[in-house]
Amino acid sequence: MPTILVVDDAAFMRMRVGKLLSQNGFQVLEAENGLDALNMYMQHKPDLVLMDITMPVMDGITALKEIRQVDSQAKVVMVSAMGQQAMVIESIKAGAKDFVVKPYEPDNVMVSVRKLIG
Repeated sequence: MPTILVVDDAAFMRMRVGKLLSQNGFQVLEAENGLDALNMYMQHKPDLVLMDITMPVMDGITALKEIRQVDSQAKVVMVSAMGQQAMVIESIKAGAKDFVVKPYEPDNVMVSVRKLIG
C-alpha cells in the first residue's frame, strides 16, 4: 500500500485529504509544518508528499528543497491557494512534481496522486 505524507498546518485540511486518500487505498501520514514533514520524510520515506506552501516553522518551499536534498527522487505535490502563482512557479523550479489548488477538489487531488504513484 503506497504511503502519502499530507503536510498542512490546518488539521481540518489534513483530515479531509487524509480521509480521501485512505478511502482510495493509500496509507496516510501527517505533518503540520515543513520541519515536521522533513523529519517524517526521513523516518518513513513516503511514496508521495502532498504539501501546503504557507505554514509556520518551515514553509512548504523550504521543506521541499530540504527533502529534495535528502532524496533527489522525492515526489512532492505542492498545494497552494488561488493567487499564489509565483510560489507555485518557485516550487516547480525547486523540484515539485505537480501542484493542486485549494480548496481541494477530490478529483484533482486523485488525478495528481495517480499520475505520480499510480
